[in-house]
Amino acid sequence: MQKRELGKSGLEVSALGLGCMGFKPDYGVGTDEQQAIALIRTAVKRGVTFFDTAEIYGPFINEELVGKALEPFRDQVVIATKFGFNLDPIARTNLGGLNSQPAHIKRAAEESLKRLRVETIDLFYQHRVDPNVPIEDVAGAVKDLIQAGKVKHFGLSEPGAQTIRRAHAVQPITAVQSEYSLWWRLPEEAVLPVCEELGIGFVPFSPLGRGFLTGKIDEQTTFDSSDLRSRIPRFAPEALKANRALLDVMGEIAQMKGATLAQLALAWLLAQKPWIVPIPGTTKLPRFEENLGAVAIALTSEDLREIEDAVVQVPVQGHRYPVDLDRMTGL
Repeated sequence: MQKRELGKSGLEVSALGLGCMGFKPDYGVGTDEQQAIALIRTAVKRGVTFFDTAEIYGPFINEELVGKALEPFRDQVVIATKFGFNLDPIARTNLGGLNSQPAHIKRAAEESLKRLRVETIDLFYQHRVDPNVPIEDVAGAVKDLIQAGKVKHFGLSEPGAQTIRRAHAVQPITAVQSEYSLWWRLPEEAVLPVCEELGIGFVPFSPLGRGFLTGKIDEQTTFDSSDLRSRIPRFAPEALKANRALLDVMGEIAQMKGATLAQLALAWLLAQKPWIVPIPGTTKLPRFEENLGAVAIALTSEDLREIEDAVVQVPVQGHRYPVDLDRMTGL
């Protein structure tokens, strides 16, 4: 497995990480715990060193699972988790809304340390920008945690460019995490340039468009009500039908490269910048192995131009989030 440095932080991770959110029922019925642990440990054996979770996944269940799975490999891996929602760790419930008050951040860190079975959190992201708390206060709270040895690196998820600058001035940011793929490219406008300027790594989540870019989803696909995609406008049947045109143009290029659609989508991300580290999530071993194959696909500048010329001709239909979740993004 190839390695990459997240920006200029000195934090080296595998070129592909593993997003672990799917090991709970956000995308359907979830995964058996033992199957999930087996896949995570297989990932370690295949050279993956970067694992992503969050306290809100569950809530709390996902961190516990990741902690249990990775405990035997603690010295070999980098575990990222996130704070910033209003959760009750005693009742294990989501109380609703955001909460990045400094005292809450510090309590969240203590609880995440226990669930992850670690002494230090490798990478601690603010999950969503809290409009009620100055980002300088958030960065200051994480800075205190770093000085106390409870956190190693600071990150932000879905921030805007100015938020990144303000936070970075208080506590250097190691990584910014946002959705980024061939069908969601907004980070290219302002976020990626500021990351490059400041030496910050970039971690795309949903690099396969929540499964759409694998080619396995079409307008006939139905989603369980527990599946987030059942609420996403981009996954409505009429939008899926229109968006198939993107897969058609990608398919021709993938065939020429001897790659699957998923591999081409991931290879495209890897080719954008050497400090970009996608975190595709899957609960199925064959899909995991397929994703790893993307690292070996080298796209030339001509390949990238061809992909660019093809995809710009296909305007993507439908928004990426329901309205209630879209309000929580800082982009």
